[in-house]
Amino acid sequence: MSIMQDSREATMIGRRTDGTTIRRPLSPHLQVYDMMQLTSALSISGRITGIIWSVGLLVLVWWLVATASGPSAHGTVSWFLSSWLGVLGLVGLTAAAWFHTLNGIRHLAWDAGYGYDIKTTYKSGQAVLIGTAAATVLTWLIAIIAWAS
Repeated sequence: MSIMQDSREATMIGRRTDGTTIRRPLSPHLQVYDMMQLTSALSISGRITGIIWSVGLLVLVWWLVATASGPSAHGTVSWFLSSWLGVLGLVGLTAAAWFHTLNGIRHLAWDAGYGYDIKTTYKSGQAVLIGTAAATVLTWLIAIIAWAS
């Protein structure tokens, strides 16, 4: 029988979804995540959408500075944001915003102690994905209708 040198070693042993034993690092890392699991995919997606939010904040600052700088700078930013690449970026930012918000609400429920069982975890994850798609489409339909009138 081996003697444990570090008490943290007991928390480093885990199992993959197929039942094979693995030795996990002390903190989560990509090698631990089974990306075929909805929970793992949503976890890393939450982090990615947080980064996308930061990029969106930079775009907002760019637009605000350009607006304050005058019509020429504002026109340049408006031209870019209304190009196909700009609109694609804004749609992606909208989807990231909705995902991050809905996934954050899901995490608040977890913080309150609700939804830890596997069935509820998967249902809430699916609800986040469906809600993200629906809210993104609804947001852009409202925006297009507002721009058209």
